[in-house]
Amino acid sequence: MEKILTKNAITKHAYWIEKICKLSGDFGDNSNKLEEELNDDIQNQGINSLIDRLRLCGDIPESYGRDSSEEKLYAKYTDFLLAATFKTIGLKTLVLKERADVADVEIFAKSYSFVADAKSFRLSRTAKNQKDFKVQAMDRWKHGKPYAMIVCPIYQLPKKSSQIYIQASSRNVCIFTYSHLAMLLSFSLFEGNAKTEELIHEIFKTISALNPSKDASFYWMAVNRTMLEFSQKIDELWKIEKQASIESIDIAKQEALKFLAEEREKIMQMSHEQALVELLKVHKIESKIKTIKSVRNNNLLEIK
Repeated sequence: MEKILTKNAITKHAYWIEKICKLSGDFGDNSNKLEEELNDDIQNQGINSLIDRLRLCGDIPESYGRDSSEEKLYAKYTDFLLAATFKTIGLKTLVLKERADVADVEIFAKSYSFVADAKSFRLSRTAKNQKDFKVQAMDRWKHGKPYAMIVCPIYQLPKKSSQIYIQASSRNVCIFTYSHLAMLLSFSLFEGNAKTEELIHEIFKTISALNPSKDASFYWMAVNRTMLEFSQKIDELWKIEKQASIESIDIAKQEALKFLAEEREKIMQMSHEQALVELLKVHKIESKIKTIKSVRNNNLLEIK
């Protein structure tokens, strides 16, 4: 099968990782500059470029230091992608600059509104618990809106049982993936913005009607069937995103493993004294490599 994610898409993603890394100075200024340049780039490159970005943005680059300005700016980058997606679909969007007690993005459709947040994780992160997804926080951050959405990389979501699913179904919070979001954006190209806006509303209503359960299959069957039964066109797009999700995992793993291999080589070429200082980091790199290699497709798109 022909690759969904082209070399150009991968190169473009790498370019923005490097661009975020090079930005320096005030976070607010960098954030504004990043938003402007990203919107200009999407406008010039078109919707398909935005779809590719959604497919590749779910993992935080291993080259970014933990809690660094790059990591924080990357989180804002995913928020801008989220806002750009819904804006392209025809909804009004607002990316909130303040960080305290609010969701990152507000979205306004004609007959409903919701808040949204984009999540990204390091492939090497071993422990992810319910607090990482902030479902309960998103419920608090609705501030009068009926719905909330959390968009996550598909391969980082629990595939069997998790507290996040019972929280989502009992609090009108939609747990969504970048794969599903890319599908919505593609759907809008064929069926128009009005139909896509309607589909988003149907997804929210499906979540609201669910009996609260920890069962991942129960949750994803409801979401996936809502989309697949909405239009025959979704079935075709579904097959594309299933393939793209597999490719995106491989790309993310290759990118992370390449960086860690380079870091390991750098350490091994150090002097004895330098190596002693970095010894603990070597062990951490080996642990990260093991974790990254263990990442697999969780087949959430197979649940129908």
